[in-house]
Amino acid sequence: MGDKQTPPDVDRVAASRKAVAARRARAALKRDLATRVVSPQEMLRRADAEALSPAGTMRITDFLTSLPAIGESKRERILAELGISPVKRLGGLGARQRHALDVWLDGRFPEAGPRDARSRLIVLAGPTAVGKGTVAAHIQEHHPEILLSVSATTRPPRPGEVEGQHYYFVDDAGFDELVARGELLEHATVHNRYRYGTPREPIERALAEGRSVLLEIDLQGARQVREAAPDAMLVFLLPPSWDELVHRLVGRGTEDEEERARRLRTARVELASQNEFDYRVVNADVADAAAQVVALAG
Repeated sequence: MGDKQTPPDVDRVAASRKAVAARRARAALKRDLATRVVSPQEMLRRADAEALSPAGTMRITDFLTSLPAIGESKRERILAELGISPVKRLGGLGARQRHALDVWLDGRFPEAGPRDARSRLIVLAGPTAVGKGTVAAHIQEHHPEILLSVSATTRPPRPGEVEGQHYYFVDDAGFDELVARGELLEHATVHNRYRYGTPREPIERALAEGRSVLLEIDLQGARQVREAAPDAMLVFLLPPSWDELVHRLVGRGTEDEEERARRLRTARVELASQNEFDYRVVNADVADAAAQVVALAG
């Protein structure tokens, strides 16, 4: 009568599967932290909102060592300094501990806030395969009042790409001429292979007419635009997760294995630069991401 009942096999299997799924979700979040897809402050906000979520159940030790340049010895010093036990989970931090961690993170990994001024010159950038072109094409289709700038490139056309609609395709000599004549607002070599640049004249004409202009360019180009046009509004497009970014790049099938590996290395560097931008938009859904960018233009 006092014997404990053994849980049915089906319950044990379900519990085991749930535990495995939770571990995988936390592992994915740690990758997102390490690659800057998610800021540590955002992870804390998620944990605070739902203590039993993957973010909320992540151990503070795993959280800290997922951050750049923090190993085990440095982690222990940080925990001692903040007065947080190493057995704590993010969703179980007390108010004082949460505040202390917030202050430390803001000092070590500051989040860039948006500037007060808006601009009709919008720069959309982000890591490779994040979907910048898809979001820009959606905006072009549904918001013709916004001019989508067409870039010049030395890259050969991909299947379905149309001259003058998707890109202006030029050879290296032609690109050199555009640079020499000062006809490009920005230009850069991307992935150490092809050159891209933004023709200046169509942008200046559209802005003079009172239209908004969207530039879909890479990180190097975005920095050059900020130098040439300090009032430009820079928007960084983020993937919903690092795993999803890898999936999109592999699923695209337009690059060989060596090229994919190179682009993923570049993506890690690009993600680390997101705090240089005025706004960040997550591309989990193309229409929603496009709507957020358009709202910024308003």
